[in-house]
Amino acid sequence: MRKSTTFALALGLGAMLAGTAHADIIIGIGAPFTGPNASFGAQIKKGADQAIEDINAKGGIQGQKIKTTYGDDVSDPKQGVSVANKFAADGVKFVVGHFNSGVTIPASEVYQENGILDITPAATNPKLTERNMWNVFRTCGRDDQQGSVAADYLVKNFKGKKIAIVHDKTTYGQGLADETKKAMNKGGLKEVLYEGVNAGEKDYSALVSKIKQSGVDLVYFGGLYTEGGLIVRQMRDQGVKAPLMGGDGIASDEFASVGGPGVEGTLMT
Repeated sequence: MRKSTTFALALGLGAMLAGTAHADIIIGIGAPFTGPNASFGAQIKKGADQAIEDINAKGGIQGQKIKTTYGDDVSDPKQGVSVANKFAADGVKFVVGHFNSGVTIPASEVYQENGILDITPAATNPKLTERNMWNVFRTCGRDDQQGSVAADYLVKNFKGKKIAIVHDKTTYGQGLADETKKAMNKGGLKEVLYEGVNAGEKDYSALVSKIKQSGVDLVYFGGLYTEGGLIVRQMRDQGVKAPLMGGDGIASDEFASVGGPGVEGTLMT
């Protein structure tokens, strides 16, 4: 898989950059290298760095070696746009990034205006690739796909049970939660609780109290491991034993570090 991906990347860049006289090809890697989602940014950097190392080891692209420049968007949309503008000023022609949907969408508009190809390995919101933009691609599934898979599981395994839907109010988190809710409702399963929380908060006791009072059998969470882990930990502290279910945003070793032993039994797509 890595060889075919590397070849495709090299072929695409070769076609895009044919005829250029630059000594090096500059690729921008945009992701949250610091902040609450830094572990995901590190994954993106390692993957891109390895692909570039493989290509350069085989002679580069049409004899040109690839060099990288990095942009830390800190998972902030405004900072993402600043990173995109810096990449454009640096002569970047291809960007790997970003991680968050809410960052990738505005940044991609800058890339389009400057003739820059953008491929994200992580931004899952459907809107990203439904704007008829020539330059934007993704290598991961969409929220409506994840939501459908999650909803199918819930309808089959939690029929007649009480489900809570919680999201972190972000483009990714709420988008994923809403897609799951929509597909779940279509399958005949109605949530008993629908709540939004603020990303970055540390105290979710008010939410957990509502979950406890509702007597839910499962909590579906649209968001990242930082908030998801805290919610699980605080659920267990208040005696709530309902499992958590979420998407790729909680698929990190850090989720267990934040949530503690209570994360056992968590479901994720």
